[in-house]
Amino acid sequence: MCGIVGIRHWDGTAACPRRLQRMVEQLEHRGPDATGLATDGGTGLGHTRLSIIDLRGGGQPMHSRSRLLTVVFNGEIFNYIELRELLSAKGHCFRTHSDTEVILHAYQEYGTECVRHFNGQWAFALWDHGRQRLLLSRDRLGVRPLYYARHGQCLMFASEVKALFVHPELPRELDPHGMDQLLTFWSTVPPTTVFRGVQELPPGHNLLLEDGQIRIMPYWQLDFSQGADPMPAQACADELLDLLADATRLRLRSDVPVGAYLSGGLDSSVTTALIQRCGGSRLRTFSVTFADRQFDESEFQNEVVAFLGTEHQSIHCSHDAIAGVFPDVIRHTEKPVLRTAPAPLFLLSRLVHECGYKVVLTGEGADEMLGGYDLFKEAKVRRFCAAQPNSTLRPLLLRKLYPYLANFQAQSLAYQQAFFHVRAQDLTNPFFSHLPRWNMTAQLKRFLSAEFR
Repeated sequence: MCGIVGIRHWDGTAACPRRLQRMVEQLEHRGPDATGLATDGGTGLGHTRLSIIDLRGGGQPMHSRSRLLTVVFNGEIFNYIELRELLSAKGHCFRTHSDTEVILHAYQEYGTECVRHFNGQWAFALWDHGRQRLLLSRDRLGVRPLYYARHGQCLMFASEVKALFVHPELPRELDPHGMDQLLTFWSTVPPTTVFRGVQELPPGHNLLLEDGQIRIMPYWQLDFSQGADPMPAQACADELLDLLADATRLRLRSDVPVGAYLSGGLDSSVTTALIQRCGGSRLRTFSVTFADRQFDESEFQNEVVAFLGTEHQSIHCSHDAIAGVFPDVIRHTEKPVLRTAPAPLFLLSRLVHECGYKVVLTGEGADEMLGGYDLFKEAKVRRFCAAQPNSTLRPLLLRKLYPYLANFQAQSLAYQQAFFHVRAQDLTNPFFSHLPRWNMTAQLKRFLSAEFR
């Protein structure tokens, strides 16, 4: 996790190194290993580094041999070895073994289309002195953050919003539209943020600044095409395993040790097993345990640890510990947090850091892709209930999913009616499964002042 910052003036103003340095200082927690600055007239780039690949040769900002191109980069291009071989065959000469240099050569070869060749997670800024062009890019799913703001004839960008606020003219105000989105969807929808005047580069997009014109262009979009014949279930399972194994192999390309988060669920357990299959030294795994048995999965964690033989360490999360780190969580997420889940993850990340690890693989995203949340089962029950809205038996199926509903006692049925039956007849709505939570979360807007609402 590195940090990038930058400024581009197109009115003749020179980029201020001191301001760039102050922006970088706001992101020192993202990259404690090294910092660097580069300026070229009205353009300035800054970087704070967490060294993972080519520890000695991958310093940034990185220049091309001609020094006409400069890049700052947060993330990893997982297929950089294959791209390096491809580009070398086309006559490109490399001076380092870093994935950062691959970005420079790929841009020289393919221009702004270079990102279509990348398999990875990234946020980078590339300054093309010859064309007087600035390219910002964010990976397909938005794993790496990138924010920007415009003030007059100046564009500022950074991995975190706090670095943008170094600019004295940028307003420090909340955006009502961003807050409305967050208090409905649990998140803002890019490019909107909770800060007025600050925007987030959407996932799968490039921003191109040239001749004073800013263009934001998608280079990738998830395709839900139904044209192909459906694969048999076993063929799907086999292909999924092959894809996961290949993705794991690529992500183990690192010049520092790689560990794994182990929740005890299928997602992180499969990831951990695939890492073990790749061989190497004994794998280090990390887990969170809870005092509340409803959330604690240490029993499953211990089973996986015993089966795979990992070197395991866990951290116990109490209610007080979660409350204690919440201010830090807010500072790093830079937005209101509507649930406590980020706090245990923050504590776990701190443990990983204290153990000297910079990289861990996780099972994040599997539930969203494979229907793992009870939310998906709940939507099926809600459709079943909507067919007979007066039934008193069908809603009891929800207690199978959520045993804690019984704790509401006399209020339980009223709670179910208020929460789960929201727009239960709106079966064709593509957001059907989310409507109850969006409706409930929106009640938080009552706490906002009348002026802000």
